[in-house]
Amino acid sequence: MYARNFLFFCLLIGFAIASCANQKSSQTQVLKNMNEEVINSNAQLDTATFGGGCFWCVEAVFQQLEGVVKVVSGYAGGKVANPSYKEICTGRTGHAEVCQIIYDPKKITYTELLQAFFSSHDPTTLNRQGADVGTQYRSVIMYHTETQKREAQQIIKELNEKVFDNKIVTELTYNQPFYKAEEYHQNYYNLNSEQSYCSYVITPKLEKFKKVFKDKLKK
Repeated sequence: MYARNFLFFCLLIGFAIASCANQKSSQTQVLKNMNEEVINSNAQLDTATFGGGCFWCVEAVFQQLEGVVKVVSGYAGGKVANPSYKEICTGRTGHAEVCQIIYDPKKITYTELLQAFFSSHDPTTLNRQGADVGTQYRSVIMYHTETQKREAQQIIKELNEKVFDNKIVTELTYNQPFYKAEEYHQNYYNLNSEQSYCSYVITPKLEKFKKVFKDKLKK
């Protein structure tokens, strides 16, 4: 059933995928309270790591989903320890911009996270998402368990066979050392929604995403 639903999602969603200061502050506080409440509970949490272009976009998408406790933007998959954003932007460190997604598997499954991942970016473009070009923007899944690996392989197989004309180029690799990005990258969209990149790239993507995943969004 999930496969049919997923294919339907992907066929519907496109890949092109102003609040005041008080609204931003309130939204940020709500997210913080929700994160602290779940993290401090006895919930058994899991981790997923995805890269799908700019991590501001990936973070904003996954923050919408019920069952996602926390999203952290960072760098992984490269050869430099503790890289800076400036180093990442050169494209020479080997790192990708990724997000670590802490989630409650009782509320959202890894397969559903994969659905969101593949529906919110173009996995068929190599080292590119829209105007963002470079290996740091590559599509990548860093699996944490063999079960995650198998689920990702199955969905990639189905999408290649039934949905995409061009082959999926998403890199599938075992979890790599993760380096948290600078603090100003965290919760970026919620704090900077009026910034031009947010307005022209992230907001339209979120609007499309919310229509398709409306039953999975946080209340």
